[in-house]
Amino acid sequence: MTPSHIPRSPDRPPSPHTAHRSPWLRLLPGISSERRGFVLAWWGFALAFGGMRLLTWLIHIDVAGIGDVQAGGVHIHHYVWGILLLAVVGAAGLVERSARARAWMGLAYGVGMALIVDEAALLISLEDVYWDTEGWVSIALALAVIAVVGGVLASTRGRRSPTRDRDDG
Repeated sequence: MTPSHIPRSPDRPPSPHTAHRSPWLRLLPGISSERRGFVLAWWGFALAFGGMRLLTWLIHIDVAGIGDVQAGGVHIHHYVWGILLLAVVGAAGLVERSARARAWMGLAYGVGMALIVDEAALLISLEDVYWDTEGWVSIALALAVIAVVGGVLASTRGRRSPTRDRDDG
């Protein structure tokens, strides 16, 4: 049987152990399970921030079928969903420690943070300034987070431990 840290030959069928590996382990094979959650949080943040900016722009230009989320006629800003997502990740982190859970929690954490940071200007000014000049505070903050976290991840390579890097969940 091929150990999980050695790539298998394309003409050899997967072993029972590698057949049940996490998609994150296949996507990020050189990243330790401890570090994988951080990398996925960074990816989740960057992609969710870009996705939310695109979605809100489509709402702003009145693309048919796309609109604000409302409850009782009150607009629910997406930072609310980010706070709820971070609360779930925090609670899950108190009880779950598997590599697979850490990866999913990292991704969800990044998405939740992006939902909040995307509306940082609103939270700072307590006014809906998303499309005003003051709204650029959110964009600047998000770009700074993406740059700083990406730089930290790039400059602090984690070491991989083949015996501990098995996806245990």
